[in-house]
Amino acid sequence: MLRLGKREFGPHEPVIMAIVNRTPDSFYDRGATFRDEPALARVEQAVADGAAIIDIGGVKAGPGEEVTAAEEARRTVGFVAEVRRRFPEVVISVDTWRHEVGEAVCEAGADLLNDAWGGVDPRLAEVAARYRVGLVCTHAGGAEPRTRPHRVEYDDVMADILRVTVGLAERAVALGVPRESVMIDPGHDFGKNTRHSLEATRRLGEMVATGWPVLVSLSNKDFVGETLDKPVKERVVGTLATTAVSAWLGAQVYRVHEVAETREVVEMVGAIAGYRGPAVARRGLT
Repeated sequence: MLRLGKREFGPHEPVIMAIVNRTPDSFYDRGATFRDEPALARVEQAVADGAAIIDIGGVKAGPGEEVTAAEEARRTVGFVAEVRRRFPEVVISVDTWRHEVGEAVCEAGADLLNDAWGGVDPRLAEVAARYRVGLVCTHAGGAEPRTRPHRVEYDDVMADILRVTVGLAERAVALGVPRESVMIDPGHDFGKNTRHSLEATRRLGEMVATGWPVLVSLSNKDFVGETLDKPVKERVVGTLATTAVSAWLGAQVYRVHEVAETREVVEMVGAIAGYRGPAVARRGLT
């Protein structure tokens, strides 16, 4: 059982995490949800489309202008509070690696801290423990936040992913983070080249076998673009194909831009796998 905020999710229940970027320079939407009203409209639509988690980020992952902790908090804390007020049942996640920001957003009502940079600030897990919120433990290959991989090598990329993510998860639980609120993430693109991310996808079942719920953040990423030689706005089909494979291999949480499309993909895979039935069943029965 995965427990986040007021929600509980069964072991084969897919969970959609919708991305809401509070940045003026995000790689995908180029600041479309930087202002409050478009961002709140995005939350409303994502919830209507089936998102159980809203993931709010105040700093884009890639290189760019410096964003201080104070500025990151300015972009996220008030917005978290407003989303909490308008959508009391939704799970609110904040994508941050900084413990200061984690503390502030938890005070504002966040349920989950999405540490995409692999524990670079070990105090973030301490914040999650203190507030009894969830934590995403990600493999980033030891990369510094907001840097791109350069000639990175692994003897065995999945072995490294398992060592790091399971280690972070176990540390979090030892600190006091509820075990049922911890997830592990292979960190596609983070500290990896395209071949590493493809292998991480192919071997995702090894992460699922650890027993920790697995989150995948695949949406329109560079490994999809390089694999198909597609620009950012033409990666949806490749993303959904990767999502289907990940669902078949047992991933549970999907961090995405396209909520409705992702939900249909994972529900279809779940029906094929036998975890859910058809929404309707008329064919051959009438």
